[in-house]
Amino acid sequence: MRIVVSGATGFIGRALTTHLQGQGHQVVRLVRANPSGTDIAWNPAKGELPAGALSGAHAVVHLAGAGIGDHRWTDAYRKELLDSRVHSTTLLAEAIASTDDGPQVFLSGSAIGYYGASDDRELTEASPAGDDFLAQLCVQWEGATAAAAHAGARVALLRTGIVLGPGGGALKKMLPLFRFGLGGKFGNGRQWQSWVTLPDEVAAIAHLLTADVEGPVNLTAPNPVTNAEFTKVLAGVLKRPAVLPVPRFGPALLLGGALADALLYTGQRVLPTVLQGSGFEWQHPGLEAGLRAVLGK
Repeated sequence: MRIVVSGATGFIGRALTTHLQGQGHQVVRLVRANPSGTDIAWNPAKGELPAGALSGAHAVVHLAGAGIGDHRWTDAYRKELLDSRVHSTTLLAEAIASTDDGPQVFLSGSAIGYYGASDDRELTEASPAGDDFLAQLCVQWEGATAAAAHAGARVALLRTGIVLGPGGGALKKMLPLFRFGLGGKFGNGRQWQSWVTLPDEVAAIAHLLTADVEGPVNLTAPNPVTNAEFTKVLAGVLKRPAVLPVPRFGPALLLGGALADALLYTGQRVLPTVLQGSGFEWQHPGLEAGLRAVLGK
């Protein structure tokens, strides 16, 4: 297959590109600077995508967007988070719709933040959207795929959880603290964390290229855990203590209250019912085995 990938230089995108190429697919990367080989330069902020860029492609995997945890959530950065997702998704969806020999599959990024902060409720793809900033961002992000769906493309919305892998994602910031024995649960630790290993995230995306699935798909492992359990398991894998809880004021001072709450002190108990129903099999359905696999333990 000829597969166009945006966000191919990111944490998930790099691993996905390597995986797809290993399966014998031709991967065309959409890049914003310094294209090489089969890369295609685009500028979603300006609505620029070369005519015919998607011609002959079988699928588009769209993973681009400003990093949720990269900066404090000022008004300006909230706008960048929203615009980087909605503008790029709209551009690709409209290009798919207007290309006669273009992709029939559009896998577009989203996040479990769609559901908003929740308690012990189990959340599936049928659960409603939340009303906080991340939830409403996801609603608009997903809605931007409409042109592709209306044109008859099969659109799957990749509601991704906490991705665990070496060199990026949540573990990149957590590991230094835990390795020095300074890690601990956040607050009371009762908030749920719906996670997935990077190999399973990539395998699930590859699976959805051909699976008869459309609409929202939760990309998480089937066994979410509380933050307290996550902390305990990670510390155990690293053979380090994790005794002291991390009070909210520290991360709130460093990241800003809204970002700290969204990333650390609230969560969602998400179940991947659509992925399970499609026949996908996880390499790492359990947290301890998953952490050992991605950390080489």
